[in-house]
Amino acid sequence: MNIKDKTALVTGASRGIGLSITKALIEKGAVVAGWSRTKPEAFAHKNFHHFSVDLTKELSVQQGFEDTRTKLGRHIPILINNAGAGYKGSFEDMASDDWRNLFDLNVHGIFYTTRLLVPDMKERKEGHIINVSSGAGTNGIAGMACYSATKHAVVGLTESLHLELRDYGIKVSCLSPGSVDTGFSDSKKNKLSPGDLAESVIHILSMPKNHHYTNIQVRSLQPGKTAG
Repeated sequence: MNIKDKTALVTGASRGIGLSITKALIEKGAVVAGWSRTKPEAFAHKNFHHFSVDLTKELSVQQGFEDTRTKLGRHIPILINNAGAGYKGSFEDMASDDWRNLFDLNVHGIFYTTRLLVPDMKERKEGHIINVSSGAGTNGIAGMACYSATKHAVVGLTESLHLELRDYGIKVSCLSPGSVDTGFSDSKKNKLSPGDLAESVIHILSMPKNHHYTNIQVRSLQPGKTAG
């Protein structure tokens, strides 16, 4: 897809991976609708439009979608489902509310958002949906059972949606990074940077029309090396 002048919707756009993806898309000439509960700090651009959306609330997603189309137009051919959160702690100590909140954001938010954009993509036979999962989506991690469960769900959702939409000319890709330097972990080991993931997104989107990545695993080299 030629990214220039296309409208992209990026969730979790206020910081970390989402903000890096937003900046990379704008650098390639896209107009970005950034969805998050808070605005990015110290970032403004004529092609960036922030919409305050709580992805755990279906009504908030619906309102954000309507506001986005009113401001930027109906056709949104690029969707980056990036927003997500994690939890560290033993399985038996995890509060039920925390469990539900992680699924609401990491899984249900993708459902609420994606199904609103798909009808127009199908009508125009153009679209690319990238769901950001994690290495935890294919490998369980001790002390992160709920996070791993949500990311496994993202992988399965992506594979099924790919099969539903491919005949409409719509691409659905799952990007699963290993450890990314977003502050989630205190580890000083070598990690991917948010910018690395943003470059992966641009690469995936830039492939020829009949070239489709479905499940991409991204890892750092020399993971045992001390960062810095």
